[in-house]
Amino acid sequence: MTEPSRIKIRHIVPSAVTVFAICAGMTSVRMSLDGRIEMALYFILLAVFLDAADGKLARFLDTASPFGAELDTLADFFNFGIVPGMLLYNTLYINTIYANLGFLATLILAVCCALRLARFNLSLHSDAVTLKKHDYFVGVPAPALACLALMPVFMHLNGFENTNLPVLRAIYIIGVGLLAVSTIPTFSIKHASIKRAHLPFAVVAAVVLVVGLMVYTWTTLIIVNLVYLASLPLSYRAHVKSSSDAKNAHSAD
Repeated sequence: MTEPSRIKIRHIVPSAVTVFAICAGMTSVRMSLDGRIEMALYFILLAVFLDAADGKLARFLDTASPFGAELDTLADFFNFGIVPGMLLYNTLYINTIYANLGFLATLILAVCCALRLARFNLSLHSDAVTLKKHDYFVGVPAPALACLALMPVFMHLNGFENTNLPVLRAIYIIGVGLLAVSTIPTFSIKHASIKRAHLPFAVVAAVVLVVGLMVYTWTTLIIVNLVYLASLPLSYRAHVKSSSDAKNAHSAD
């Protein structure tokens, strides 16, 4: 069967958004090389937004394809594995006596991101998935990995520019990378739900978050990262409990 000579515009929209995300990541690299740290971070945040948007568009337009999935994986590796590492190195380690240590830490971060994405792609085609897809991720997802890894840069811009803890920062970056390849269950917000009674509180929290990002961007991102790290033990306990309840229900049947 020959492929049609024409395709509908809607089929290329999600992939175009993914390409824009790659462009945002590449622009972030340029900004970091020029020493414009804040602009580099803004473009990474734009890449995070576009990464969320392309998948939503593909599902909304019913245009998901293997090509789009592969392109999205490549974009995620570049934007959330390579770009944050370059920004960390250029901001905190370049031309210092700890340059090699910083490069090693960012190298491990990039490798862990690649391994995490490869495992995720395989899990989509495997029946041996131990976590419920809609409730949990296995390890820290790539966008969250980038935001967590950039915590030292957020702190650098938030008044800690004179704090020189290169070894501790490197250990933190490596630790974040290991979280990505770990099997720790982490909450997935894609299909999260709340009780109707809690809707007003959720709306207020969302407004506070958006205003905080607009007015106190780096402080807000630091707080978000800390909250996310604090949620890891909670997600682990919740997964253990749900697995235990499922086993008991199965035994009862």
